[in-house]
Amino acid sequence: MFYVYVLYSVNFDRNYVGMTDRLEERLIEHNQGKTKSTKAFVPWVRVHEEVFETRLEARTREKYLKSAAGRRWRKQNIRPRGATE
Repeated sequence: MFYVYVLYSVNFDRNYVGMTDRLEERLIEHNQGKTKSTKAFVPWVRVHEEVFETRLEARTREKYLKSAAGRRWRKQNIRPRGATE
């Protein structure tokens, strides 16, 4: 199983989209500052996840969620707890 996930940093009102096959461990790594692109914005909470059978399917969805259309979709469909608006 492969997961595409969206993290939210309440302190910085920022999102991060990623893909993994180790969902729980990956969130811990983000919050421990082991990921260069997210360590400045800890703590993170997972606000969305999707499950896929293959790495290719997950990667395709991850790329979409990082695109302009995907950002619009995230804004309309994902409401993090603690987020303003």
